[in-house]
Amino acid sequence: MLNEPMKDHTTFKIGGPVDYLILPASVTEVQQVFILLKEYGIPYTVLGNGSNVLVRDKGVRGAIVKFNSPFSGIRLEENRIFAGAGASLKDVSLFAAEHGLTGMEFAIGIPGSVGGAVFMNAGAYDGEMKNVVYRVRSVAEDGSLHEMEAADLDLGYRHSIFQTNGHAICEVELKLVGGEGSTIRMKMADLTRRREQRQPLEMPSAGSTFKRPTGYFAGTLIDQTGLKGLKVGGAQVSEKHAGFVVNTGNATAEDVLALISEVQKRVYEKHGVKLYPEVRIIGEE
Repeated sequence: MLNEPMKDHTTFKIGGPVDYLILPASVTEVQQVFILLKEYGIPYTVLGNGSNVLVRDKGVRGAIVKFNSPFSGIRLEENRIFAGAGASLKDVSLFAAEHGLTGMEFAIGIPGSVGGAVFMNAGAYDGEMKNVVYRVRSVAEDGSLHEMEAADLDLGYRHSIFQTNGHAICEVELKLVGGEGSTIRMKMADLTRRREQRQPLEMPSAGSTFKRPTGYFAGTLIDQTGLKGLKVGGAQVSEKHAGFVVNTGNATAEDVLALISEVQKRVYEKHGVKLYPEVRIIGEE
C-alpha cells in the first residue's frame, strides 16, 4: 500500500501516511521484503497491531512492515505454545486456558500482539513476557532467519534486544505449566473485570502512556497533580485512569506530544519525579 494513513492502523487512531505499508503473508515473504528494502536503502519499522505506538502527523518515511492475520496462528506442542507474531495476546491467553496451561493470565487484557509484547516485554499486574518466553524466531535486516533463546533477548522493564537489533519477530515459543482450568479462568475473569473498571477501554489510546518510575506509579502521580481531564486539542488525560492519554475524537500527534510534555513538566514541578513515555513514538518530526 502506498501513502497509507497510519491512523487506520494504530489503536490511537492517529498518524500521517507511511510511504509503503507492507503486510507479509509468510516468513519467506518477510525475508524477501527485507532483502529488497536493504538493496534499495529503504528504512523500515516493524509493527504488530499498532498498540503502544504514536505515529507523528507527517507520517513515516520509508516502509512499515506490519504483522497481521497471516501471522496469527497458534499451536500447541506439549506445554509449549507457538504463536505467530500477529496473534493477539488475548487469543493466546484464551488458548492457554483452554489447554489448562497457566502463566499467560496477566496478558488477557493487554491490547497487543505477541510480537509487539516481546518487543516491549509487555507486562501487567503480576506478570510479564519475560516469565513465559522460551524462544523467538526472527528475520534479520539482511533477510537471514534466526532462532534466539530467552536468555539472549535482554528482556527487562519494557525492553528487549529487538528494539536495537533490527530483527522482525515472526514466531514466539512460550513455555507454560499445567494448571487447573477453573482457577485459570477465574483469574482471567478477575483481571478483565479490574481492567474494564479502571481503564478507559472505550476510547482510542496507546495503552499506558508513561513508564513506571522507580518507587511510584505514573497514574497516581498524575492524579495527585490534579491532571485528570487535562486537554490539549483532542488529546486528554483520561478522567478514568490518569496513566492514559486518550484520543477524544480528533486528536493529532502534536496534541498528544504537547499533552505528554505538559504532564511531565507539572509532575516534575510537584513531585520532583521525571516521567518517560512508554508509548513508542515514530515518524517524521
